[in-house]
Amino acid sequence: MTTRLETEVVIIGGGATGTGIMRDCALRGIKCILIEKDDLASGTTGRNHGLLHSGARYAVTDPESAKECIIENRILKNIARHCVEDTQGLFISLPDDDLQFQQQFISACQNADIDVEQLTPQQALRLEPNCNPQLIGAVKVPDGTIDPFRLASSNALDAIEHGAQLFNHTFVTALIQQNGTVKGVKCLNLKTNTHFEIRAQQVINAAGIWGQQICQYGDLNITMFPAKGSLLILDYRINNLVINRCRKPSDADILVPGDTISLIGTTSERIDYKDIDDLHVTSREIDILLKEGAKLAPIMANTRVLRAYAGVRPLVAVDGDTSGRNISRGIVLLDHAERDSMDGFITITGGKLMTYRMMAEWTTDLVAKKLGNTTPCTTHQRPLPGSEQPKAIKHTASLAKPVYQSAYYRHGERAQQFLTDDKKSQAIICECEMVTCGEVEYAIKQLDVHNLVDLRRRTRVGMGPCQGELCSYRAAGLFAEYGNTDGNHASHILSDFLEERWKGIKPVFWGDALREGEFSYWIYEGLFGVSDIPPASTSTSTSTSTSTSTNTINPSNEAK
Repeated sequence: MTTRLETEVVIIGGGATGTGIMRDCALRGIKCILIEKDDLASGTTGRNHGLLHSGARYAVTDPESAKECIIENRILKNIARHCVEDTQGLFISLPDDDLQFQQQFISACQNADIDVEQLTPQQALRLEPNCNPQLIGAVKVPDGTIDPFRLASSNALDAIEHGAQLFNHTFVTALIQQNGTVKGVKCLNLKTNTHFEIRAQQVINAAGIWGQQICQYGDLNITMFPAKGSLLILDYRINNLVINRCRKPSDADILVPGDTISLIGTTSERIDYKDIDDLHVTSREIDILLKEGAKLAPIMANTRVLRAYAGVRPLVAVDGDTSGRNISRGIVLLDHAERDSMDGFITITGGKLMTYRMMAEWTTDLVAKKLGNTTPCTTHQRPLPGSEQPKAIKHTASLAKPVYQSAYYRHGERAQQFLTDDKKSQAIICECEMVTCGEVEYAIKQLDVHNLVDLRRRTRVGMGPCQGELCSYRAAGLFAEYGNTDGNHASHILSDFLEERWKGIKPVFWGDALREGEFSYWIYEGLFGVSDIPPASTSTSTSTSTSTSTNTINPSNEAK
């Protein structure tokens, strides 16, 4: 017999928009359940450069988006302090750029209510010494950085604490339809391989680029044209301000500082929809990113590349267009009751990470109206968990300053739940990111973490210069202790994590990355014998493989 749950709203998709809707619904007293096929922020939300746009990038070419970005920029700096670093940004003009564009840019920013300050090259270099010294002009803007993983997790945490439910690693297999009305969804729990149903008054499709597939369950004609964007992660933080090229948006013209590293991006390439789950960063894209990135900051030419990754922008064809000529790059909110005479179903897509909260507000406004709920939105005022202003930062004398500072940086006032005098809790698991045993325990028990990839998104374990080489086995061992599992499962999640890390290292496999890869292979194959782990009887990971084979992780094989 299939298990049946009931709620008012089902949300499909655990990215920033989906978790934002989940939070908005919960704060308005609307009962909701969010379904995510993988983990929070595992799709497009977690595959961008983490830039907290001021809107300046769009001021000339898309004034409406620019205005939306600066509004949300100011809101997020207030409600999501623990997710945001207010770095500021520079738009620089180089000798081969048209300096006249700078004045057009400044004027467009002012029209969009974006604070700008024109600087001399000397002033810009004092602010950012690693900027290209050949610059001929610069403009300072209120850009910043934002951690998308932390943002989605915090939205979900707040929603859950206000009565919402989250089903991670759960796949929607069908829409439940009756007489032209969507009544809920059919689901498959990928961890337990069990089927269940959720009955609801409204179903919200917030699955981003995967939303086309959800619409197809209802035979709805929504056509998306995916645009792949590739990025590179550098092995340390080479810039403190976001550095942009002062020209119309192009490839590789944003260098973003993020926590302990810097990122260069992005490219833009249209791909077939069938390829959205099989992204590959090409050597051509890497060459473009390296060449253009060095123009922003010449030091990048001598900086080791840690890994490469790619995401997909959800560009939507509107007005029934299937040719791709009429593609929206803005927010697309579709009430399928009006558009397709299918009650109980709404799609929200397009937009940007910066506008996730606005998208969530628009969607929840529509849902609330349909449900007869008149409670207003408060997400623009109410701080996210971790962003409350603590009266004082409490720490123990036995904890090193970088440890508790990193903990508060990631979790805000919630860090007080695991910053204790207990020696085991204080043990450092990840030296690159200063993650303690206590933080790992907190993540596993409180933040819906099921494997090392989930843990990476919540705590940054494995995201620093060593890429998990010297911390992943320690963290995997803690799952046996805190995750209600056994040592065999811990071995499998370690293997799956190494496979996931390998995907990003493979495209940049030369020089120091090659030497590092050989060292990692020696540790995990030669010392730990990871490829000898027997297959798991029941897979509980998100990886497509259950064990690591020599053919997939041996650097020497790939280098030949």
